[in-house]
Amino acid sequence: MSAYRGSRNPFAEDDDEDFGGKASGSGGWSEPSEAEDRQRWLEQEVMRTAQSAVDSSHRSLSLIYESEKVGSETAEELIRQGEALKRTERMVDNMDQDLKTSQRHINSIKSVFGGLVNYFKPKPETKPPPEQPPDYKPSSRLQDALVHSKEQEHNYQASHPNLRKLDTGGFGAKASADYSSSQSSNGYPKNKQLMTAHKQLDNNLDDMAAGLSRLKNLGLGLQSEIDSQDPILHRLTGKVDNMDLKIRTTDQQLKKL
Repeated sequence: MSAYRGSRNPFAEDDDEDFGGKASGSGGWSEPSEAEDRQRWLEQEVMRTAQSAVDSSHRSLSLIYESEKVGSETAEELIRQGEALKRTERMVDNMDQDLKTSQRHINSIKSVFGGLVNYFKPKPETKPPPEQPPDYKPSSRLQDALVHSKEQEHNYQASHPNLRKLDTGGFGAKASADYSSSQSSNGYPKNKQLMTAHKQLDNNLDDMAAGLSRLKNLGLGLQSEIDSQDPILHRLTGKVDNMDLKIRTTDQQLKKL
């Protein structure tokens, strides 16, 4: 009878295989406990949450880069507008000088003896052209902010949703097999996939903070540029109104000749 002590009952083999459990330490089979199932589910949930956080940070970072690109384009357009305002002001100043010359000629024609007086009158000295205002210089604060934002243009291309492909390998159920809740010495979990997700999230948060800082500087630079262009607009409006009045007066005088 001792020869059959370690043998298995052939009639009980089907029952053990249908049990669907796992081998126990004593050589038998045991069903996975509810605690083990719950632990496996929690592990998968942690990995899915980490992946969701990384994806969300990528989307937020992409929006920051997109906003920065729009801000840079707005800054460039505002600088071009300032240059156009300065050119317009120079043109208005030149037109004002031409109107003054025309007014002198009209006054000489209106005079009865204007022609005779002008004949014996020495020719007026040629006056040098009026000094042109310096070239337009945009706000230094806006220029500095624009330079720093332009340096991040490649990041906008890299983070664009249509151009970026996220590496999601290692996340989910497959990665939960070697999950460990313990922490390494640097504060990251020992699980490689989870550690990668945490490091990527930290890097994205750092990039988001830097991007928001650049957006702030860009906004302040735009405000500074707008404030510097406001006096030009007010000055140009007054000059245009004054020149319009002179043109009307000159036109009336010419009609009376």
